[in-house]
Amino acid sequence: MRAAVLHETGQDKLDVRDDVEAVGMGPGRVRVKLHATGVCHSDLSAMTGVLPQPAPFVPGHEGAGEVVEVGDGVSSVAVGDRVIICWAPPCGACDYCRGGQSNLCLAGFMNAGNQNFTFGGTPSYGFTGTGTFAEEVVVAAPCAVKVADDVPYEIAALIGCGVTTGVGAVFNSARIEPGASCAVIGAGGVGIAVIQGLRAAGAAEIVAIDPAESKHVWAKKFGATHAITPDQAADAKRDLTAGQGFDYVFEVVGKSFTARSAYELTRRGGDVIIVGAGAMDDNVSFNMFELFFDQKRIIGSIYGGGDIVSEYARITKLWRAGRLDLEAMITHRLTLADINDAFDLMKSGESIRTIVTL
Repeated sequence: MRAAVLHETGQDKLDVRDDVEAVGMGPGRVRVKLHATGVCHSDLSAMTGVLPQPAPFVPGHEGAGEVVEVGDGVSSVAVGDRVIICWAPPCGACDYCRGGQSNLCLAGFMNAGNQNFTFGGTPSYGFTGTGTFAEEVVVAAPCAVKVADDVPYEIAALIGCGVTTGVGAVFNSARIEPGASCAVIGAGGVGIAVIQGLRAAGAAEIVAIDPAESKHVWAKKFGATHAITPDQAADAKRDLTAGQGFDYVFEVVGKSFTARSAYELTRRGGDVIIVGAGAMDDNVSFNMFELFFDQKRIIGSIYGGGDIVSEYARITKLWRAGRLDLEAMITHRLTLADINDAFDLMKSGESIRTIVTL
């Protein structure tokens, strides 16, 4: 089959090949024919080494498709089911899963070491144990989450990561109250999902902060009340909050300097929500007095901050009700042959989400 392979960490181009095979089918596993995958910044971060992932590997983790084969012991899905690929599948038995925080379950992270593919006789990993830049993938059954047939594959793919990460951060990690003042640093795909979540949750002020002014139009389209560049943030804090700061500030970039900016834009007693996935060696500094005196909460938010499968269901309901505009988030549609163009669009700031049809 066709798939895109990164041979070595640090390479900036993927090798689109026709000799790739999805391997590992057996008990407890399912084979999924993928129909769509989103191109997420985390894929680029894995390619560059910001996020740890052994190579060679097939990137991609935001996919949706149809189950074409099930292994022994699989009862959660059947052949013909439409599924979302979940890159952090909950085990359902640990304390995190039982406590409604299946996004913190570590069982799924063990999949990152699985060799999901071969090409030309060479074993290859799948990013986060999935690897959705391929026409088919074999994954553990919990990675394939059934979704209703009325959800298009393109929409299901977005729910698989970016939308769940952003919207879930609003409802699960921040749990904002209606009328709150909020700022969002980073207006890419996940940032736009945060903005849509804030609009659905009833935030009064939603300030999008991004250096790319082309993204300001998108931010306002999806619910931002203001869209500014980082050098305008201090003025916005002064004008919109009388200098006290915003109730909630979402950092959706994954850099230490933006995390520090988020802290400074948050009012005393407010919440800083870290949504961006950053590098392990990128450290942010706080002094002990400000942490004590400001009483701000710094909240990490991975994959929506709550129960993943429940969040898929909530987002699907909000989409059906017209409260989330997921179709409009897809700014480009490409085929797998053009996968490298998708990253060029991302780097240029010209894309919210590119969907690749498989």
